[in-house]
Amino acid sequence: MVAISPEINKSSSLAPGYTGALVTVFIWATWIIATRHSSGTHLGTIDLGLIRYGVPALVLAPVWLKTRLLPRNVPFLLLAIMVCGAGVLFFQITTFAIHSTPAAAVGVLLGGSMPLAAALIGVVLFGERPDLTRWLGLAAIVAGLAILLTIALGSHQISWVSFVFLPLGALLWAGYTHAFKRSGLTALQGGALIAVWSFIIHLVLAAFFGTTIIEVPLPELGLQFLSQGVLSGLAAMLAYGIAVRSLGGSQAAAFSALTPVLAAIGGSIFLDEPIGVWEIAAAIITGLGVALSTGILSHRIRG
Repeated sequence: MVAISPEINKSSSLAPGYTGALVTVFIWATWIIATRHSSGTHLGTIDLGLIRYGVPALVLAPVWLKTRLLPRNVPFLLLAIMVCGAGVLFFQITTFAIHSTPAAAVGVLLGGSMPLAAALIGVVLFGERPDLTRWLGLAAIVAGLAILLTIALGSHQISWVSFVFLPLGALLWAGYTHAFKRSGLTALQGGALIAVWSFIIHLVLAAFFGTTIIEVPLPELGLQFLSQGVLSGLAAMLAYGIAVRSLGGSQAAAFSALTPVLAAIGGSIFLDEPIGVWEIAAAIITGLGVALSTGILSHRIRG
């Protein structure tokens, strides 16, 4: 009989987490591009929020009806951090900033800041102690982001809104990541509660400030329903929940460092934003940093 090493078993158990994290960052890159595109339409941030959270709130209705809007075993503070960090507050401030920020710069300031914010929260508030490999990975991520940020600053005019709101959004998302990890909720339950609460709040915002959804052509609505509602609101939220449950908050968030690279490539293809040798170099450095900071390269298969 051939014995299966603990390292093989551990790698197999982490596979769903790695898959969920990769699916998430690909969808995030698509979301950035679609949101940038929406700036040229009649859709405002409230309209996009209704779509983003209305679709998963409807699809996951059986889940949140069963858990109730205020689950008994989840502290209200954790639930509030989750709803703000991955729901209405996160969405409103990041969407507002994305509308006036090039996709490549969004990837740097939002997606690139997430793993650093998550690691900082983990170390300061929860006493996490990343090993040397993960510290080297975070350093590589910083180097890759520095390259992309230098390129963005050299070729685009970026306002203070981008530099303030997008890192703030990254900090909110990092807070959600750690709160969800400690909530005891499943990916389905967490995604359902965030969606329904965020949808309710967006309905209130629409009642006060109005909505322009009915003025938007159907093809544009279809694009946003797919990108915002189905992919970002439903698929990415569930995939990220699986990643957090499997890998832990800081390691799952580290995958978001791939977002700047994917956003830069997508911006080049769909938004005519330039991409060159330095972007490719940043992709390689950031990819290595992700591999190190998530511990992928630390898992060795032994016979």
